[in-house]
Amino acid sequence: MIEAKDLSKIFPGTRKSPAVDAVRGMSFQCESGRIYGLLGANGAGKTTTLRMLATILHPTSGTAKVAGYDIVDDPEKVRARVGFLSTATALYRRLTAREMVEYFGRLNGLDGERLKQAVDSLFIALEMHEFEKRVCEELSTGMKQKVSIARTLVHDPEVMIFDEPTLGLDVMTSRTIVNFIRQCRDRGKTVIFSTHVMSEVEKLCDRIGIIHGGRLLAEGTLAELKSRYPGGDLEDIFVRVAGGAE
Repeated sequence: MIEAKDLSKIFPGTRKSPAVDAVRGMSFQCESGRIYGLLGANGAGKTTTLRMLATILHPTSGTAKVAGYDIVDDPEKVRARVGFLSTATALYRRLTAREMVEYFGRLNGLDGERLKQAVDSLFIALEMHEFEKRVCEELSTGMKQKVSIARTLVHDPEVMIFDEPTLGLDVMTSRTIVNFIRQCRDRGKTVIFSTHVMSEVEKLCDRIGIIHGGRLLAEGTLAELKSRYPGGDLEDIFVRVAGGAE
């Protein structure tokens, strides 16, 4: 479970630029076996929020509990229970796809048959067997993203955080990743991800948070949001909510 309480992040200013209130008073929760989608435009505060939940960034104020542990007081325990896929992660170019995932499995304490079973399961779920022996520098963008997902989740964490997991991918690869995220939810994982792709939100999310200017402006199930803002689809709702905050 994830429970954020008044989570805020201010990036200090410099002589040439003012301070930035990247996230302001975010409060929401996502239960086990549910997918929570943060929907917002670029620069809305989605990535900063996810990085605080993953303990990569320290909040300026507020806090959150992830899998029962406080991100401020118990960051190491949070990290052990979280898989975080960032758009900024890179791969070791000379390792094969399988070697890459196995390496991160060992870093997370897996070995022997446990490691083999974990890697095999991910390679099946993400349809990776055709390129498992190719070195990472030779892989396409979609293949690299699958490897990044597999290495992030090889230790089977309780909480899975995805930051724009299908950004720049073709339709077939995006479809595989969306189906995989759905499977994670069905296995009882707590899943949160950021996106600006409306169709992904409609297909996947049990709850949706619309974020703009670092603030959570609207939240609820798709049905609740449509009831609150009648007369349009999710894109119309987003434009009304975000546009009204300008």
